[in-house]
Amino acid sequence: MKTLVTMLVVGLATALPVSAPDDSVEDVIDGQMGASGAPGLAYAVVADGEITSAGARGVVELGSDEEVTPDTPFLTGSISKSFTALSVMQLVEAGRVDLDAAVLRYLEDFTDSPAGDVTLRQLLSHTSGFSTLQGNISHTDMTGEDDELAERVARLAEAGPAHADGERWEYSNANYQVLGRVVEVVSGQSYQAYVTEHVLEPLGMRDSFVADGRFHADMATGHRPWFGTKRPLSGMRTQLGTAPQGGIVASANDVARFLQTMVNGRADVLSAEVKAEMMRPASTASPFYGLGWFVDAGNGTVWHSGASPGYETLATMLPSENKAVVVLVNAGSGLGFGETTQLRNAITAQALGLDYAGEGSHLAQKALFIGLLLLPGAYTLSMAWAWRHRADLRAKSGAFGLFSLWFPLLTTVAAAGVIVVLVPEMYGTPLSTITLFQPDLGFALTATAATGVLWAAFRLALFHTRGTDRPDGRQPLHAPAGMSHRTDART
Repeated sequence: MKTLVTMLVVGLATALPVSAPDDSVEDVIDGQMGASGAPGLAYAVVADGEITSAGARGVVELGSDEEVTPDTPFLTGSISKSFTALSVMQLVEAGRVDLDAAVLRYLEDFTDSPAGDVTLRQLLSHTSGFSTLQGNISHTDMTGEDDELAERVARLAEAGPAHADGERWEYSNANYQVLGRVVEVVSGQSYQAYVTEHVLEPLGMRDSFVADGRFHADMATGHRPWFGTKRPLSGMRTQLGTAPQGGIVASANDVARFLQTMVNGRADVLSAEVKAEMMRPASTASPFYGLGWFVDAGNGTVWHSGASPGYETLATMLPSENKAVVVLVNAGSGLGFGETTQLRNAITAQALGLDYAGEGSHLAQKALFIGLLLLPGAYTLSMAWAWRHRADLRAKSGAFGLFSLWFPLLTTVAAAGVIVVLVPEMYGTPLSTITLFQPDLGFALTATAATGVLWAAFRLALFHTRGTDRPDGRQPLHAPAGMSHRTDART
């Protein structure tokens, strides 16, 4: 009965007509979209607790003439975490889970796990001890099996968190994989079925669904950066295993319905008190993250961004004024080139009446990317130079000569280690995941690491084959095995 009433109440609210696109937001899009390189964009605005405007630009896929609309589904990325958080809080309100109970109470895999004492509150607020790196590995270990989420969570339970629980904040997709599994086990439904029945349908999110491992032709196609351009990820399947952390597929109008519900101050899919709790800092260890939402005390916003291969999104609320806005883009950002951050932030600021001075210069990022592109070519030219001057290399001798030959190998191997191992660990993103999101950057990093080591090894190889050239630089003539080098008198 409660679900039926909720559907009727929310359905009436969302059936109200939506006005034409906001002219001031449209002006922002005019000024920012070109630099982002995004093929398409959709947005929707909530004011005074109602969806007041929505708009869209561009196409669902480069080369297509199908236009994006406010009802076009996009992969929302980490905005999905707020849907998972809401699902957990529904189970809390129903008395089926306790926020401060250890996860081992709900998941048997955690019975003898180092993470067994982690609480649901810590998982929701990213204070569990699971690291960013542990969470980002999930983007590249897809199996496509129906039990993919259960298998991933079992592996997380076996590995345990990277840090002590409750002591530090570190964003991790791993937290929401575990929470998605809690929803499944406690409710007796799949994550997809629970969220559809208890969130999407009651809120009237008719153009939305949960990632189910299949390809959906009605979705906007994601586009990844490729050396200053964008390339489409056509035919990509949605992923079951990442659904609780980033697998809600929704239109701009539908996400606006979700945001509208979060700021309406009423009891519907969740009580007003619990909604407010989700939008407050969760603990002293999590001063700027609530339960599924980032919290900015400075300007009063509550927000979450999302990034998936080929998509970038932003949902922002101003609860004190019953305002909200969502921006969905079917493109990922490049390094310095074709970034969508300023586009999404500028639209958000305009819609909510916030100050925004832009993202500043991207010259440093652009210089880094260009440098990474030039280095493989420079190493290749250096190998050609080494071959041309191999006689000089082979003439090296003594301690200094050997140092000049071996030192470049040591430095390039060290640099390759930094690129392949250290940088991904510092930023919590494996090189394979970097390549998945930004294939041009992944290619540049890999090529730089490989050609640097190859150049140094090539110089050493030339040095150690110094007995094989004639003084004039040509290869010597070798007599066939078993024959004398003297001239046979019979010839």
